[in-house]
Amino acid sequence: MIRITYLSHSGFLVEVETAYFLFDFYKGELPKINTDKKFYVFISHAHFDHYRNDIFKWREQIPGVHFIVSDDIDTDAGEDIIFMAPNQEEKIDGCKIRTLRSTDEGVAFLLRYEEYTVYHAGDLNWWHWEEEGEAYNTMMRRNYQREINKLQGMKIDVAFIPVDPRLGDQYCWGLDCFMKRTETKAVFPMHFWDNYSIFDRLQLEDCTKEYADKIQQISEEGQVFQLEIGGTANHAG
Repeated sequence: MIRITYLSHSGFLVEVETAYFLFDFYKGELPKINTDKKFYVFISHAHFDHYRNDIFKWREQIPGVHFIVSDDIDTDAGEDIIFMAPNQEEKIDGCKIRTLRSTDEGVAFLLRYEEYTVYHAGDLNWWHWEEEGEAYNTMMRRNYQREINKLQGMKIDVAFIPVDPRLGDQYCWGLDCFMKRTETKAVFPMHFWDNYSIFDRLQLEDCTKEYADKIQQISEEGQVFQLEIGGTANHAG
């Protein structure tokens, strides 16, 4: 069983039996936390819509919290802060974490904890901007596919992937590439700037037909999802 709370934008709280995993929280309201569980905070990069610098105050409220942050975050180091660069692996209190290189800033996170495998892309996405021209967009395609190919065939329980409507018709290219290269059970589109109509749009796309039932439908901040999935961790690499 995985319990997932959508906080806002790219922010999610993932809860399993013995731990919480908080990703890219910068606004929204956290539910009540059981402080007897392990607590891991992930920050993919320093952009304002993924990071709030007062988050480290939580160490005063949550005993044993671990902060796993991209190495572009400018903050004083502490024993509870682990800085991670792209293509790095760490094992922290039973949680195995691997990073990928973002196509924007910072990192994406792949984590394995007990029988669960979770992926949060941060800003690792296929950023196709028509105004940037062919050379830029070719580079972006290659860089994104290079990173996602590292996950080829991987079994993932839950993934969080950007679907930014500012990209126009190309908004779902990154999601489609990821879903067709991995075996992901449930995917949460994110980074959609409060444009919830993106979920209806995704269901109408030809490219999503083979995995449309795996796309979780978000309709508001604070929405909670209970997923009866798990058991892929031994495939996480």
